[in-house]
Amino acid sequence: MVPILSRTEDKGTLQELGRASIQIVHDLKNQLNGLKLYATFLRKRLEKSDRPEDELETISKLISGLDRAAVDLSTIVEYGRKVELKTQPGLDIQKILRSVCASVGQPEFVCDLDASALVGEFDSTKLTDALKWISAGTLRYLPNGTETLPITVKLKRSPDEKNHAEIEWAGLTGLDHDPFHSFAGTDEIRMSLAGKIIEAHGGSASFAGERVVVTLPLSE
Repeated sequence: MVPILSRTEDKGTLQELGRASIQIVHDLKNQLNGLKLYATFLRKRLEKSDRPEDELETISKLISGLDRAAVDLSTIVEYGRKVELKTQPGLDIQKILRSVCASVGQPEFVCDLDASALVGEFDSTKLTDALKWISAGTLRYLPNGTETLPITVKLKRSPDEKNHAEIEWAGLTGLDHDPFHSFAGTDEIRMSLAGKIIEAHGGSASFAGERVVVTLPLSE
């Protein structure tokens, strides 16, 4: 069966579709911001009048939902663009991951990090965000009985011949699809962007059964 488009034409079509999608999402975000403006105005009117408390609560929930949708759309737009890195040499992944573990601050989240420095050339801000989004996303897949079966984050030098660091989030359940190529909710939208940031650093992000694994190249 002869394809309608050649590979070159196909690639150009996909790129054009990608650019159009970004513009559509951007326009949708602007419309959501307009709806939020009207909803905020309505809430202020309700606050000044003698209206039932549940009406104010409903409007507040509507505004919160619009905020979340706007953030998700912003993340999708960012995902559709090329990742621009501002890398610095000599950054220790262990220190970055320790700050990420501290920011998560969940008892179901246990970090077991290699004590030795694992140094590479990274964009500290983008890599920190990516690891935070992955860590937060994995909390969706907590096993039953979280007091005895937490998610364990491990950092070590990769056992293969390549000079890479390996970060593993282990002990997940219910992970039956690739969260790095999914847009099923806020967490996985961010994980998809995180995977793209990892790949821009020359690394990889993957899932296998009960594990999520990220590899990053080291400079020494």
